Amino acid sequence: MKTDEAIDLIRPHLKQARFDHTLRVAETAVLLAEKNNEPVDKVELAAILHDYAKYFPLEKMRREINESDLPQDLLFYHHELWHGPVASIVLEREHGITDEAIKNAIRYHTTGRSGMSQFETILFVADYIEPGRSFPGVEEVRTAANSDLYHAAWMALRNTIQFLVGKNGAVYPDTFYAYNNLTIHLNGGN
Repeated sequence: MKTDEAIDLIRPHLKQARFDHTLRVAETAVLLAEKNNEPVDKVELAAILHDYAKYFPLEKMRREINESDLPQDLLFYHHELWHGPVASIVLEREHGITDEAIKNAIRYHTTGRSGMSQFETILFVADYIEPGRSFPGVEEVRTAANSDLYHAAWMALRNTIQFLVGKNGAVYPDTFYAYNNLTIHLNGGN
């Protein structure tokens, strides 16, 4: 799928503010891909498609999770986590997106996961730091992303976990696993 086709595909599924966010994520992801020697065209495509299912009806997302091999425990967590995994399977089934790097980047762009590839980490960080984002800690992560993609991802995960715990919210296990994996990696472990 070409960039223009992807934009045409997502446009009717997104509100204008989310569409604008998507274009900013794509621009940010392209910059990070260039800086980290990842294939720009593939990273840009993943970024454009990452929020494809964001506004799917909750019942449709629930049905997609129930009828797929996606982890059923997703249903016990906030529905904001559903759109990435759902998009990854719907985009494959209905639009022929079979590239595993693209599918995984879309699937884990909200939660992260242990052992994220550099490709996945680029979309995860780009979604967090795109220029339209404004919340405590984002500037620190933007600065880190210029020199160390994985440190930026670790900071984003840390901030997310602290935010959710501060609200007495549940934290999806993949987010903890991603945080722990990067903590060990950044401290010299594997």
